[in-house]
Amino acid sequence: MKCLMSTNPEKSISYILSKPVSTYMNNDVLTLDQDTLTRDAVRTLQHYDSDDIVVVDKNKIAVGIVTDEDILEKVSDATVNAEATRLRDVMTKPVITVYEKTTLQEALHLMRDNRIKKLPVLSKKNFVVGMIFQKKISDVIKEATVITPRLLSPPVKAVLGNLGFVLQFAGVLLLAPALLSTILGETITATGIYLTMVLLLVTGFFLNSYGEKAALNLQQASILVFASLFLLSLFGTIPYLYVAPADSTGIEVFANAFFSSAAGFTTGGISLYDEPENLPQSFTFYRSFTQLVGGMSFIYLVMTAFYPESKLQSMRGFISGKTLHMKELFGTITIIFTVYIVIVAVLLFFLGERNMIDNISLSMSTLATGGFTPTSTILDGLEWREHLVLMGAMILGALPFTFHYAFVRKKFLSPKLGNEVLVYFSILVFATLLFVWLSGLDLLEGAFYSISASTTAGLQYENLSGLDSAARVVLIILMFVGGCGFSTAGGFKVFRLFHLKDCRKIFKSASRKSLDIRDRNEIITTILIISLFPAIAAITAGQLAVTENASYEDAFFESVGVITTGGLSSGVIDFETDPATKIVLSFLMIFGRLEIIAIIYIFVPKLI
Repeated sequence: MKCLMSTNPEKSISYILSKPVSTYMNNDVLTLDQDTLTRDAVRTLQHYDSDDIVVVDKNKIAVGIVTDEDILEKVSDATVNAEATRLRDVMTKPVITVYEKTTLQEALHLMRDNRIKKLPVLSKKNFVVGMIFQKKISDVIKEATVITPRLLSPPVKAVLGNLGFVLQFAGVLLLAPALLSTILGETITATGIYLTMVLLLVTGFFLNSYGEKAALNLQQASILVFASLFLLSLFGTIPYLYVAPADSTGIEVFANAFFSSAAGFTTGGISLYDEPENLPQSFTFYRSFTQLVGGMSFIYLVMTAFYPESKLQSMRGFISGKTLHMKELFGTITIIFTVYIVIVAVLLFFLGERNMIDNISLSMSTLATGGFTPTSTILDGLEWREHLVLMGAMILGALPFTFHYAFVRKKFLSPKLGNEVLVYFSILVFATLLFVWLSGLDLLEGAFYSISASTTAGLQYENLSGLDSAARVVLIILMFVGGCGFSTAGGFKVFRLFHLKDCRKIFKSASRKSLDIRDRNEIITTILIISLFPAIAAITAGQLAVTENASYEDAFFESVGVITTGGLSSGVIDFETDPATKIVLSFLMIFGRLEIIAIIYIFVPKLI
């Protein structure tokens, strides 16, 4: 078949160079101990028809490299005793190596800088697992630029492959609420959840078959994160359709279901159900479970998509020293949050809330900073100890994932507090005192609402439309700011406040010239995010005020809860809200969960 030049060779090359060396390395690499005699090494080279030996120490760690030319050159020296020469005497050291997940581009840079044409490849435990050759990389690049036309381009296949994995992963996780509904004999709920599971798994399978798991650039990663949240919300509507009110029909049923599903997976938490205690118990569990899946999966997506393993050291987190490994991080955080859920549920049980399923549901909603409550009365009559438990759980959800990771990776119960966490607590304390003073509420209740707003958890006892205007402004500001980076909280995050001090550099020509392009783009991105959150909320409030015949103040409070995924409500949105409006609000929750930045990256790639 005649080959044609690729329609976009630059993208093809960029795509290839972003792949890990493990994809193209030679797995048949010869390793020998450094004390091996050169004469024995020569025999081994001939036996395996190899040209290279990676020399290792007694712990199997690479310490040098030897080629057949090295042996011939050193042993041919008249002053060298060939019979007594060992590999450590002739090897080139130190050996330059790369890890399995190092990209081809990074490997090429190493080869160029060190004037070498091959690199041993190491596992994360530093064992030699292969060899990557410069010639292999050049051959792959040639193949990428001279190809036959294909139905899907490599970048599209990469997005589809990663998206398929996300959907399959979510489908497997939904087994938990599906089994619970089966055990409780709630067949209607079970049918909806099982159907959602099957559709997620099947769709993920087909996407995987057409795509491939590969590294993404920032624009592709943004598309992946948006598509993941949208499809999860779309498929998640199915269980809601099964429990829809009997008097709802057509587009209203879909709008209510899509809105509620989006509120779950985005951790928006605004509920259309005034009396959710009338719903099946396993369904309330499902609602909270979607928040946990959405909250934690989103952080996983952001970390894997926007922060590849090679860059995890530079995360705005609280761990120093060793490089983080993604699988280890995911496993550890999942276990920690499972422990958190169990502890909070058990504490609520012993403090008086005797329904354990509802306790677990409330724990998941609280830690995911989601806001769904299992029943409309569960927050009524709480004792002060129960308040403290829930406030502590909300704060845990608003702290960075690396903060929780530090509990087990560093000295127990002494994680390093970074500036972002310290600033977050400072804002929270000051805002709480101000809110208590302006609202007239007692300290405990005032602190509960302030924490609920700042963590964007959205837990509330009652409609907040009766609050004093100044007090609601405090809650609005807290929802806008949100929690810390790499947490389940919404908002534009505290760490972006740190960038504001650099904003003036954009407007000063001298400072602007000295700015690195990446720093400049980061400052511009911060300005856009911080300005777009209130701007979108203001526009949305105008629409809500008109369509719902509500005051602009109530509508603005409600729209802030939507765009920040804060969940606090003044009762403007309900089942009677126009279906088109609810669908638009559903997308706004998705945009807000993406911190708007992913949408910007999709359409304005120059900021990447």
